[in-house]
Amino acid sequence: MRRTSRHLIRLLATGLCLAQLAGQGLAETRPAKELFGGAKLPSQGQAAPFGSYAKGCMGGAVALPTDGPTWQAMRLSRNRRWGNPEMISLLERFSKDAASLGWGTGILVGDISQPRGGPMLFGHASHQIGLDADVWFTPKPAEPLSPQQREDMPFTSMLDKSKFLTVDTRRWSDTHARVVMQAASYPQVERVFVNPAIKKKLCETWRGDRSNLGKVRPIYGHDEHFHIRIGCTPGATGCKPQAAVGQGDGCDKSLAWWFTDEPWAKPKTDPNAKPVKPRQVMLSDLPRACAAVLAAPANAAGQEMVAAYSAVGAVPVPAQNIEAIIANAQSLPEIGPLPRPRPFD
Repeated sequence: MRRTSRHLIRLLATGLCLAQLAGQGLAETRPAKELFGGAKLPSQGQAAPFGSYAKGCMGGAVALPTDGPTWQAMRLSRNRRWGNPEMISLLERFSKDAASLGWGTGILVGDISQPRGGPMLFGHASHQIGLDADVWFTPKPAEPLSPQQREDMPFTSMLDKSKFLTVDTRRWSDTHARVVMQAASYPQVERVFVNPAIKKKLCETWRGDRSNLGKVRPIYGHDEHFHIRIGCTPGATGCKPQAAVGQGDGCDKSLAWWFTDEPWAKPKTDPNAKPVKPRQVMLSDLPRACAAVLAAPANAAGQEMVAAYSAVGAVPVPAQNIEAIIANAQSLPEIGPLPRPRPFD
């Protein structure tokens, strides 16, 4: 076993004991989304995803810089530009490739993950382990966006809202298709989620190599951005992988299903049944390592985030332990338009 792995295990064990002895009882009084939404800085230690994309957390996250030569991070007030180093590296590489394809001067990056991953206060079911990232269907403009513009700039849908599941050909272009397929081309990328109408458009019009088209998956929403998901990183034994994408290009019955009534039908309910309040996900519902991630000291390198948040009026407070996270738990500011809930991403 490598020294870094032994160090990580000791750190998690120490943090887990701290969480159990000092804060576990308090943590169970607050939903997990409040605990992780209240963590303003990442934990110290080796980068590691724990659990699954929609039920987990991450230690040792790093931030995508707010500005790069071929990218800009959007909605800075959400504090969701943290991810596994592998994801951050991929986004930087993809941004250069997108610009070379004629996608403006690069990409606009939306949500990646919170500083310690975990459930979010609003907006996503996934994005919990630092291996998911949203990229806007809007190229990076030539002139850099100010922090306030990044909060206020509206999303642009690729759909013709006057028709059922139809791409708006006035907005969609061959460059859009090339950028989505470029995202799917990297070996570490397992899925690229798009709206079913966009998947159908690619199936009908893509004339290049179709070997990666099967990675492009139809899902609810995702008409204003596409969602890149990479696989569990090498050596991440605490990461739960998703099932592999099936063979073929995905332009089959699985896609046709989205154009039937079934995906859009309202769930049947018993009018006489007593309403049941949805159960909140608690810290104990997540992998045990997530208590240690919350309890771990903050990474001081994350202090550079303060300047970005100050610009939009949301200065983060470093959370050093689980009690501080609980005490400071609060909803993040919802500035500007927010995406609709994505129930199955």
